[in-house]
Amino acid sequence: MTSAGTNGAGSGPIGRGASVTLSDLEKTYDRANAVAKAVDGVSLDIRSGEFLTLLGPSGSGKTTTLMMIAGFETPTAGDIAIDGKSVVAMPPYRRNIGMVFQNYALFPHLTVEENVGFPLKQRGVSKAERAKLVAEALELVHLPGYGARYPRQLSGGQQQRVAVARAVVFKPRLLLMDEPLGALDKQLRENLQLEMRRLHADLGITFIYVTHDQEEALTMSDRIAVMNDGKVAQVGSPEDLYDRPDNRFVAGFIGESNFLPAIVRDLEDDVVVAECEGTLIRALCPGRPASGEKVTLTTRPERLRFADANQAGTHPQNRLSVTVTEAVFAGERCRYMLQAGDGTSIVLKEPSSAAIRRRAVGERAEIAWSVADTILV
Repeated sequence: MTSAGTNGAGSGPIGRGASVTLSDLEKTYDRANAVAKAVDGVSLDIRSGEFLTLLGPSGSGKTTTLMMIAGFETPTAGDIAIDGKSVVAMPPYRRNIGMVFQNYALFPHLTVEENVGFPLKQRGVSKAERAKLVAEALELVHLPGYGARYPRQLSGGQQQRVAVARAVVFKPRLLLMDEPLGALDKQLRENLQLEMRRLHADLGITFIYVTHDQEEALTMSDRIAVMNDGKVAQVGSPEDLYDRPDNRFVAGFIGESNFLPAIVRDLEDDVVVAECEGTLIRALCPGRPASGEKVTLTTRPERLRFADANQAGTHPQNRLSVTVTEAVFAGERCRYMLQAGDGTSIVLKEPSSAAIRRRAVGERAEIAWSVADTILV
C-alpha cells in the first residue's frame, strides 16, 4: 500500500531522500476510563537519505510512531515535519510517502504488474509510462519477467519484493516499512536484509524501518532509535548502541549483556572504580557518580576471556573469580554460564578451537576483560 501526492510520479528531486523531524510527538488512547500513552514525547531528526530503524519490544510505540508519520494515525500533540514542512494536517495521500506493511497488502486479483502499477494509475500516469516505470521497479527488486503472475503464485520473499516495488515505483523521497520481513523464515530474512541495504544505496532515499529484531536493526541501519514505553531510550549508530549503551534497557535489549552490581569507590578521570565481589572493577562512565553509590556495570559475553588463556592484550584489564556452572558447545563458539561469589550469573562466549582448552562444570577460574569494554549503566 502506498500514500503519496497527486502530482504524478516522482514529485520532488529524484535520488535524494526527505528529512523528517519529529517534535515532542505524543499519541494517547482512552482505554477503560484511563488514558494510555502509546507515544510519549518522541523527538527525532531523521537525515535526508538516512536508513533509520525504530527498534523496540511489542508495545514500545514504534509502529504508532510510523503510522503517525504516514498519516494513518493523528498525533495527540507535537509535530511532524517532512523537509521542514509540517504534515500533521496533511492527509496520507498528499505526503508522497511509500509504505510497505508486514502482510504486504497486495491485491490478490491483480497481477504483479498491475499491483506495482496501481499507485501510478491512481496518479493518472499514462499506460506507456506506467509500463516503463513498473519494469524499472521490478528490475530494481530482481523480479524482471514476473509481471504476469498473481500474488498467490509467488513465494513470501517474492511477495515482499513486489510490495517494495509498488512502494517505490512512483519515486517517493521517503519509504516507511513496518516489519516487512517478520513473516519470513530466518535464512530468507537474512538474505533480504542485505537486499534492503542494497536497495537503500541504489535509491538514495530516506528509509524509516520498524522492527523488534535487534540483529535485523544492527545489520541494516545507519542509525537506530531504541524505543521503550513510548519513549526513545537512545539513538545512535549500531556500533554506538552495542558498545556504549546509555542505560540498562538498551544494554539488555540489544544483544546479550552481563550486569554486575557494584559500589563506587573512586573516580579516575572518565573511569569509575567500583567494588564488585571484593574486587575493584574499572568502567567507563560519562557521569560523576558519588562515592558509595550503588551502580550496575555491564559488559558483553564475547568480550570476556578466561584469564589463563593468554589473551589479555595491552589494554587495562578487569579480573573476577568465578565458578563454571554450565558449558555448551554451540558450533563456532563455546558458551559458558559462570557464577560469581555473590551468586551473580555471568555469560562468557569464546571461539570454538582445538587450541583453546574447554572448561568443565564446577571448575574455578578467573575471567578478564578490558576496562574499555566495561560500561556503567
